[in-house]
Amino acid sequence: MSTPDQSVREDDSSLTPFRRQYLQLKRRFNDAILLFRMGDFYETFDDDARILSAELDIVLTGRDIGKGGNRIPMAGVPHHSLDSHLAKLVKRGYRIAVCEQLTDPKTSKGLVERDVTRIVTPGTVIEPSMLDEKRNNFLVAVVPHLNRGHSGSEPSYGLAYVDVSTGEFAATEIRRDESGVLLREIERLAPVELLVPNEWGELQFFPEPPRDTRVSRLDDWKTDLTVTREALCHHFDVASLEGYGCEHLPLATRAAGAIVQYLGETRKVALGQLVELRIYQTGAYMLLDTATRRNLELSETSRSGSVRGSLVWVLDRTKTSNGGRLLRAWLNQPLLDLASLRERLDTVTEFVADASGRARLRDLLGRVRDLERLINRIGQGAATPRDLLALRASLSAIPQVVDALATGDREPAERRQEIARGLDECAEIVELVEAAIVEDPPTTLSDGGVIKAGFSSDLDDLRNSTEHARLWIENLETSERERTGIRGLRVGYNRVFGYYLEISNANRDLVPETYIRKQTLVNAERYVTPELKEYEAIVLNAKERIVETELALFRQTCAQIAAERGRVLRTAQAIARADVLASLAEVAVQNNFVRPELDEGPELRITGGRHPVVEETRRDVPFTPNDVALSTEDAQIILLTGPNMAGKSTFLRQVALIVLLAQIGSYVPADSARIGLVDRIFTRVGAQDDLNAGQSTFLVEMLETANLLTQSTRRSLLILDEVGRGTSTYDGLAIAQAIVEYIHNHPRLGARTLFATHYHELTDLANVLPRTRNFRMDVREEDGEVHFLHRVVPGAADRSYGIHVGRLAGLPRAVTRRAEEILRDLEKKGVRTTRKREPEIEVIQLSWLGEPNPALEELKALDVLAITPIEAVAKLFELQTKARDGS
Repeated sequence: MSTPDQSVREDDSSLTPFRRQYLQLKRRFNDAILLFRMGDFYETFDDDARILSAELDIVLTGRDIGKGGNRIPMAGVPHHSLDSHLAKLVKRGYRIAVCEQLTDPKTSKGLVERDVTRIVTPGTVIEPSMLDEKRNNFLVAVVPHLNRGHSGSEPSYGLAYVDVSTGEFAATEIRRDESGVLLREIERLAPVELLVPNEWGELQFFPEPPRDTRVSRLDDWKTDLTVTREALCHHFDVASLEGYGCEHLPLATRAAGAIVQYLGETRKVALGQLVELRIYQTGAYMLLDTATRRNLELSETSRSGSVRGSLVWVLDRTKTSNGGRLLRAWLNQPLLDLASLRERLDTVTEFVADASGRARLRDLLGRVRDLERLINRIGQGAATPRDLLALRASLSAIPQVVDALATGDREPAERRQEIARGLDECAEIVELVEAAIVEDPPTTLSDGGVIKAGFSSDLDDLRNSTEHARLWIENLETSERERTGIRGLRVGYNRVFGYYLEISNANRDLVPETYIRKQTLVNAERYVTPELKEYEAIVLNAKERIVETELALFRQTCAQIAAERGRVLRTAQAIARADVLASLAEVAVQNNFVRPELDEGPELRITGGRHPVVEETRRDVPFTPNDVALSTEDAQIILLTGPNMAGKSTFLRQVALIVLLAQIGSYVPADSARIGLVDRIFTRVGAQDDLNAGQSTFLVEMLETANLLTQSTRRSLLILDEVGRGTSTYDGLAIAQAIVEYIHNHPRLGARTLFATHYHELTDLANVLPRTRNFRMDVREEDGEVHFLHRVVPGAADRSYGIHVGRLAGLPRAVTRRAEEILRDLEKKGVRTTRKREPEIEVIQLSWLGEPNPALEELKALDVLAITPIEAVAKLFELQTKARDGS
């Protein structure tokens, strides 16, 4: 980041006092762009000016800083447009220190006192122009556990996050044996800024920061347990953190305390909004890794990064900003708790059953602004008069929202009534704003005219005292024209000379002797009179005092509102919940979704399932629904074969999306669905590479597959599409078969799995692995033409129809004809085969070097006649692993 020109020393006696002041501040904030307030502008100098000029496309000028003709680069922006310029700089990853004038230049003797009042970073902004209204703006702190002398079950990381625009503050601990969970949490939170200690350099936690995330480093002592614990206790004004649930969670304490200290340095006023710290466990939610979020396109499409075409695009019918944020939070953290899910589904069901009540509620919710961010801006002293009016209007709608929730066309509405009980209309706030703020206030406080007449007797007296003077000045032009006979006489005002009487040179002879000449123009003269200056002083002094009084009253009003912040936030949370559940109901009705049955059993059974996004984007084409039945005890693995473009990938994704929707408490696109809760969804779909990290497409595929195999459990859902296709045919086939066998046989696994492949040889596994089933995409051939029916049917495909797909894609006819010739030749030579093969048995050396092998001893002791075939396969896999490892 920028630093002052090293050729200019701070102790150089030739420097101006102004330059010395600037350099002293710049030394304190040398990792930030320093915006230095000078009158109506924020100026930058040296390298900061060059950056500002380049990034904001503004003119680079210069300023003399002392004797000898020293001149430095300079660039600035008007104070009234600061927010828009800050937004651009923050978006491009810069850290900005805002330096304000602390004393009035008009009354200051000598140099104006200045200091940095705020450091702007991506994770500390609250201005609406810098925020996405339906996304959280998370600042995340991660603290590693570096004591490698502890066992693997010890905590590895502390993670805390905060959204200073809403006040959400939470922390957790992630243990060493929870491999990959830290990365998944960071991916879920999508932080705009990540805080890490300097010691982080010792770790290889990820090869590079997440996209669009600024990494800010902290001195190691700021993450020390004693320091962070004291910081949290001081912030919450408590002697112990027991009440916050982190007294015995040292890493969570360190991460949360690091955030508190960082905000104390960058945006101290935001600390007042952190009134609660929520401790959570990642194990309470379904785990979704980076690849799965990308492949399922939950919040944006993988190809364009657009929201349109994603799952949230289909689901988000929310009417409020905080409702939109909550919906995204639910999508990123599907639940594992059956009772909570049934509670959500019960509420959605109530909304589905009451069409008119749902419509009325959604109409009312459209009148509610972003209560979370409004109350936080008010609490941080950043609110405008119009923010207060928006808060009043939103709270004024709450009584009607309560009525819409508590009553409906159809009973019962117990769940809705429960939400209604969480709403507080905050009548005192509504009455306060009603009494204090005018109906159409100016956008800023600098010119007054914000506070209503009758709210403050002192302000009313000030206003009344100037009324006579204003009227006198307003009537002066008319009265002086009549008195002097000068018809062209005009009364004017400017900031330099104040009020004046302007008379053209043609009427100079008629000017009264009592007029005092003030300014000469080309064709006129300007005059004042003692009486005019007297009334001017009354008006101008009173105006300044009125503005000061209004500002004090406005701040007082904001303070009174901020004192009720907890009530407003609880109402905001209830509003968001009602909004999301009503939105899910609206989608269910409009898109013909059904309520899923949820349990903790082994089955996943969907009848007439549909892909919610494909169906929405292609409403002009009827969607072909499909069934699926998986069970950890029966049909655990489905091997799906068939040509490209027949709908395999759509089918795979729709199963995963239906499960995910069910586990956020949503209805699902199907005729019926019975879902045994899934703890993790893993997907290995499509070709991806990471050239910056030196990772080929096939390496990325293997990394994702390895993660899937090591992290999944018996309750997981695995989606694999064309695994092994990125290498040679025999290598790929061998890898694909080994993966299927591993999923089927490993004692820890047995996960419900959809495995799509073009390796038709794998279909033989259904004869060997008892919980494996063959299904294919249905195809009809007529008169040499191939028709994809998009239906999933039992059985195995024996052709891929790749040449036909190439023809559909527009390959030259000569190419497809030649490809057909080559294919026929290869088939004659036997290169391509679909024959059934007898299962091959791998012979394993069970002893070596003359030493007894434990696996051999265990095999000898095994009662073969007393175990089931499935148990036998699992035992054989276990013995094979032991024999290979020599254990």
